[in-house]
Amino acid sequence: MKSQELAVCLVSGGMDSLVTAAIASTLHENLAFLHLNYGQKTEERELQSFKKIAEHYKVSPSHQKIIDVSFLKQIGGSSLTDDSIEVKKYKGDSEEIPDSYVPFRNTHIISMAVSWAEIIGAKKIYIGAVYEDSSGYPDCRPSYYQAMNALIKQGTKNGDIEVVTPVIYLKKEEIVQKAIELKAPLQLSWSCYERNDKACGVCDSCALRLRGFEKANVQDPIEYDKRPSYLK
Repeated sequence: MKSQELAVCLVSGGMDSLVTAAIASTLHENLAFLHLNYGQKTEERELQSFKKIAEHYKVSPSHQKIIDVSFLKQIGGSSLTDDSIEVKKYKGDSEEIPDSYVPFRNTHIISMAVSWAEIIGAKKIYIGAVYEDSSGYPDCRPSYYQAMNALIKQGTKNGDIEVVTPVIYLKKEEIVQKAIELKAPLQLSWSCYERNDKACGVCDSCALRLRGFEKANVQDPIEYDKRPSYLK
């Protein structure tokens, strides 16, 4: 039995958020989708993916929220938002925080989701954070979400809203497998950091995605400019 409780899904348009939404759809009868435009270089294409994914999961237009947070572009400091910083090609796994990190982005996103959840009566907020990315992105660590949930409990009217991270411990190939299992529309998702027309295939995000598909022995259905092999 699915819960009748409304749940908010943060849907960037990427594969991780798609699979998170697919998981949420198996648990909740009613979903609300939230998307943020923050001046990222692939803003246009990510928004297109969001709209198509929302349509696929039959999310009511009244429960689709698109928020402009272009101040993140004004702040800059990330290759995703700052035109003076080039999107880097993948050079292998690293423990360093990459310049694609958008400073404190997930905190802004979650804060807006919590505000909306309070208004529409949702108790769960689903986000596609992945621990595998945490060496690069500090706001993808499980400890970050534990701290965030403690803050939400203290800072909301009823203290009963929770951020849920269903794919946080999955590897990329496991996320691909979960997508296949749940019949999630992978062809509608977009992960590239650089291009809006076809995925570049060489940025960090494309590389991790392609490697996940290779390990899962599944063909990625989106179009790439280049499809290198990232198996070693």
